[in-house]
Amino acid sequence: MNAELPGVQAAFTAAHWIAWSAPLLAVMVAVGAGVWTCVSWRRRLKARTALLKRSVVEVVPTSGFAPLEGEIHRWAHHLGRVTRSADGVPERGAAVRLRYCAETGSKMHCYIEGPIQAAAVLGMPGFDGVEVRTHRGRKSIEPITFPRQRDGGRP
Repeated sequence: MNAELPGVQAAFTAAHWIAWSAPLLAVMVAVGAGVWTCVSWRRRLKARTALLKRSVVEVVPTSGFAPLEGEIHRWAHHLGRVTRSADGVPERGAAVRLRYCAETGSKMHCYIEGPIQAAAVLGMPGFDGVEVRTHRGRKSIEPITFPRQRDGGRP
């Protein structure tokens, strides 16, 4: 009967190899799923740890705070460096959070929160005449002044 139908022998050979390799394929799939689960769990644990250990600084503008467009771009670039300086932390844990809240006396506060690995970058002032206060028992960073920029973007 095998000689009468073309391709039957090839189908039997393929079925034999599939039946022989099915347990190996099942083991490989199980090992791959286990590795994927471990890596995923480890990333989630690292992100959770990074979210629990965050650095917080308070940004207090002075009375003459009027940022120029160049300063805003520089500060946005500065906040982008925070995620890059948190090496080894997953994206979810390396994100920067800006929190605004009004406390008693209707005074608005701005807090910048980021990963603890990027505490030095968070503590650097980004605007002219803005005070950055840390909440780690260290002395607050005094406001600095940048040279005013001309229309071309250079001081």
